[in-house]
Amino acid sequence: MATATQARRTNKAQRAKSATTGQVLALDAGNYDLKFYNGHGHPKAIRSVRFQLPQGRDAVSYSDASPLIELADGRRYHFGAQAYKYRRQQQTVIENKVELARLHLYACLEPINGSVSEFPLHLYLSTPDPGRYEEGLQEELLGLHEFCRNGIDFQVDVQSVTVEREGIGAYYYAQTQGLIPDNGYTIVIDIGGGTWLTRLVDADGEVIDENIMDRGGTYELAASISFDRRLTDGLGTTADPCIVMDGFRVGHIYADTGLSWAGWLDEYLDPWFRGIFQTVKAQYTPYMLRVTRFLVTGGGSHLIADRLTGRSLFAVMGDPQFANVRGLFLLSSEQQLCMTTKSA
Repeated sequence: MATATQARRTNKAQRAKSATTGQVLALDAGNYDLKFYNGHGHPKAIRSVRFQLPQGRDAVSYSDASPLIELADGRRYHFGAQAYKYRRQQQTVIENKVELARLHLYACLEPINGSVSEFPLHLYLSTPDPGRYEEGLQEELLGLHEFCRNGIDFQVDVQSVTVEREGIGAYYYAQTQGLIPDNGYTIVIDIGGGTWLTRLVDADGEVIDENIMDRGGTYELAASISFDRRLTDGLGTTADPCIVMDGFRVGHIYADTGLSWAGWLDEYLDPWFRGIFQTVKAQYTPYMLRVTRFLVTGGGSHLIADRLTGRSLFAVMGDPQFANVRGLFLLSSEQQLCMTTKSA
């Protein structure tokens, strides 16, 4: 009888065989950014914010970085930074990403060569818990999709959906960068917007333990900062944690106000950082003697990168925001190469 691992490999090989035709898109629908990569140029990102326009409301300007999506039933959604120009925009960080899977896909699909918008598509996705969400994602995404993006009508046939563990894409990408030792265990620490998670991976690339924290990502850090009187007194009102998250990328400044928490960030960052690594240590105590690398990745890892400098066991991914989606695309390429080699 085939093992579960063998069955998964067979299914992946079958999907990879079908992926030798059509377009391939790697999509990492994060709580802060929707990251996507089709193998050309640099991966792209769209802020995980959207606004549903009422029928009588005109949209503000749109772009590939802030696309306007119209569904067949007339509903319209504006994604990205432009969504902040409307009242009451919605944040992915506090919502169910499976229910939003179609909208996230539509936001990230660009026409081929700027004009071709009808094509078959093979998707590579990641989610913190594939066992829980894989079936739902496939039900949402497989099949024909018709929608309008930035005034262009799309007809896309999603022929396969491969769902991987979040963070494993970063592990595969790190291997290509020479960051993973040939022996021992690697602990992948993926710090995202809403969540953070860890994977314990052996030298064969097998995940042998994992821990998924539904809370504790950069949103929790931002929420703590948003209640600080040094910020709210300066604003004269409450602070939005999602705008604080934006500030993590641009000098720790709150929107256009000039108010900054950079001078007292460490008061919040240090306990947040220690909490993550104390949890990691407690989770993997029996394996610590065999750990040869801690791989730190995810969109929030830049906040702690300087604290890990010079520590030989730690490697922080370069361009960490896109490490996972790069690795997901590598998986599609490697599986196609594997099938081509076998058939030859």
